[in-house]
Amino acid sequence: MSNRAAPPPAGASRLRVSVALGTHNGERFVGEQIESILAQTRPVDEIVLSDDASTDRTVEIVEEAVAGRLAEHGSAPELVVLRNDPPLRVTKNFEQALLRTTGDVVALCDQDDVWHPQRVQRLAAYFDDPLDPDALLVFSNARQVDGAGRSLGHDLFDAIAMSATERELLESGRAFDAFMRRNLATGATVMLRRSLVDEAAPFPDTWLHDEWLAVIAAAHDGVRMHDEQLTDYRQHGGNQVGMTKIGLARKFRMFAQPRTERNRRLYLRARELPAMLDGLAGVPQRYRAAAREKVAFEEARQRYPEARLRRAIPILRQLRLGRYGRYGTGLKDAVRNLLQPV
Repeated sequence: MSNRAAPPPAGASRLRVSVALGTHNGERFVGEQIESILAQTRPVDEIVLSDDASTDRTVEIVEEAVAGRLAEHGSAPELVVLRNDPPLRVTKNFEQALLRTTGDVVALCDQDDVWHPQRVQRLAAYFDDPLDPDALLVFSNARQVDGAGRSLGHDLFDAIAMSATERELLESGRAFDAFMRRNLATGATVMLRRSLVDEAAPFPDTWLHDEWLAVIAAAHDGVRMHDEQLTDYRQHGGNQVGMTKIGLARKFRMFAQPRTERNRRLYLRARELPAMLDGLAGVPQRYRAAAREKVAFEEARQRYPEARLRRAIPILRQLRLGRYGRYGTGLKDAVRNLLQPV
């Protein structure tokens, strides 16, 4: 199903909304984040906080904010606190939070951002829309800010350098094709149906939680994109997962980075997907075949010779097969593979 040109009306949602908040030593910013959640125009019903072995006041700050909301207004979201020691790390920490949620839909939440007041209302409307019952996951744009909350002068879609081709794929309902190249749905902006969590679990360690959920949703043609900036996405140098704009100097540095670790990581990620899709009902055969071909592409990249000149022929072979365009970032990725040291 294609995305509409405009988002659905943001009316009163009948859905129960949960928040899955993953934290680790986040006392510096988590107070602003929780206050922005409590100030939503469409109140959330539940917050599940999964804390990964914090040694600061992260959990206490959240508990105090929710208790203060209850004392002042007579109502507050239900708060569930999960404490991990030893830490689970990012993917498994969020998986734990997501699995404990009880809402119809769940908003993913980092510890250091600020939600705009209508974030929940805007995104929940996609799942309340009777004209689009297949929506499984929606992600939005975001305002990029620094540690003090000052605008960095560009938005999240600029920071990830979303191309016109990628945008067209997303807007035409072909998110799976886009996500075979790379993930475009940043977790801090995501809301998803709770049923997707059960289908996607357990999350493989080789993937980040948001990327895995997005590609599984895309396999059902269930991804929607919302262009509005609904989050202040904070970049402060201490992010567990962040996204800073890639400048020209950084692009050139990518060509000088060793390829072995990156290619190995991409191969391990690709290898997890075909078996998962084969076990899901309703996934188009074309998507299953694409996931298998993605593995073949990453296997081929694993075998590139160490000598740059000897890499040219196998790289050209993958270009002729069209795999760099379908499963990488095109000619740029091919040149990178040619020039990178081992």
